[in-house]
Amino acid sequence: MSTHSEKPMTTTAPPVRPQPASTEVPAVPLTTEGYSVLHQMMRFRRTAWRTLPDAARKEIAQEAADVLGQMEKNGEGQSALFSLIGHKGDLMVVHFRKSFADLNQAELKLAGLRLSDYFEPTSSYLSIIELGLYDSTLKIYKELADQGIQTHSDQWKAEIECKLDRHREAMRPRLFPEIPPNRYICFYPMDRKRGEDKNWYTLPIEERARQMSDHGLVGRRYAGEVKQIITGSIGFDDWEWGVDLFADDPLVFKKLIYEMRFDHVSAVYALFGQFYVGVRCPAAGLEKLLGGELPK
Repeated sequence: MSTHSEKPMTTTAPPVRPQPASTEVPAVPLTTEGYSVLHQMMRFRRTAWRTLPDAARKEIAQEAADVLGQMEKNGEGQSALFSLIGHKGDLMVVHFRKSFADLNQAELKLAGLRLSDYFEPTSSYLSIIELGLYDSTLKIYKELADQGIQTHSDQWKAEIECKLDRHREAMRPRLFPEIPPNRYICFYPMDRKRGEDKNWYTLPIEERARQMSDHGLVGRRYAGEVKQIITGSIGFDDWEWGVDLFADDPLVFKKLIYEMRFDHVSAVYALFGQFYVGVRCPAAGLEKLLGGELPK
């Protein structure tokens, strides 16, 4: 039997070393946002409309034309009326506004018209004009990392916001545009695939930036023929983006979208919703449109 007393074993904790600041590149690209956008698609109840006396139809149409005429010229965003082609609806009204509250006010103003008794909503789409900044994002993230600024720190967020403010000012005409005056519109929503086999959101940001850069080259080739406005709708509606194309010749919609289908990012990762194609109708021509004649 041992008679000497055993000393308790002691351990010394290793010194705590400060961890380096995280400079991992975030997966989410930066964006800048502009006008809030609402598309309203509706069916016109022609049978009920025809039962009204001529004088009542004229009065109701004139009231609506006056209100729509004011909304067409709104300095804080505009509205535009289109006659839809096909069975998905008869009319589509597109609103650009400064905020979602302003969009709701435009919606309520239309709902307050007597003419709204003869409209049946078929669909709608809520989104916000968005400029994706893949190339700028990688440049900004690298600059901040080179400065040793910790990702998502208060300083990092302040630097990001400062750089985005400068971009917003430079891109203001694209973020807060007038609704293009072209005769035809094509609107459709779209997603990027998130399946087990092909998932856009699991690609490295550098690879997404490369693919989007190639994708943009296709659209730029049609710059003189079509005006494109991209809106973001993640968290706002059932799809991730909305696309509005405006042109004086609708054939360009087919050519542009067909060519984009062969682009890698569309061929592999794109999903498309319903397409809506319409003809522009000035507010002053509303009575004629309701009477079955498309204004020129």
